[in-house]
Amino acid sequence: MTQQFNAVFVWSRNIRLFHWINVATVFLLIIIGVIILNSKTLGVSVDGKILLKTIHVYVGYIFAVNLLIRITLGFIGKNYERWNKTLPFQKGFTQELKSFSQGKKSFYKGHNPAGKLMVAALLFLLSIQMVTGLVIAGTDIYYPPFGQYFAESIAMDKTDLNAIKPYSKVNVDNEAYKAMRAFRKPFSTAHVYSFYTLLFLIPLHIFGVIFTERKERTSVVSAMINGYKHLPEDKKE
Repeated sequence: MTQQFNAVFVWSRNIRLFHWINVATVFLLIIIGVIILNSKTLGVSVDGKILLKTIHVYVGYIFAVNLLIRITLGFIGKNYERWNKTLPFQKGFTQELKSFSQGKKSFYKGHNPAGKLMVAALLFLLSIQMVTGLVIAGTDIYYPPFGQYFAESIAMDKTDLNAIKPYSKVNVDNEAYKAMRAFRKPFSTAHVYSFYTLLFLIPLHIFGVIFTERKERTSVVSAMINGYKHLPEDKKE
């Protein structure tokens, strides 16, 4: 007898919007970030590098706002917007993971256990990128939310902060600048290593989605477009 599948609504519009805005902004940030990291090799001028960093920051703002909205939804949202439906920290997850690894359960309305682990890892790394990126934006090109503070911290004349410009030593106290760069260094290091880890995990995530789609045939991919997965009659909850 052929198993009957039914369309079951899983992913809300909020989740789908977050997902695709995140995909677009992360893709742009990766492309721009790679160019910035290789700017010397590519022969990018100082003005060109500042422009690239400025675009990177503005895209980063969209990325950060989108991520903060998603984090908030995890606490106040509905159904599969909430963290207890999405992350691998709820009671009984260990047993769920064991059953999944043994192939005892084939269909999941939300993420399967492996998917929950991947979501947790990606959100953790994206959060690191957000926090460290905002600090770097403040110490590198003096953009909000921390740019004003760092500009004041290195200015010799604090009444002329407009003179503080990226890659310029005008109105800059050298010792204060060195102290700022020392403070910035661990954030920059974390940003870069988190970036490389994301470059590893993102293709792994895509592979996992494709593998799950082929194995379960529950419309995993299209569900993130229209919100509906196709599940067996007895797996609607």
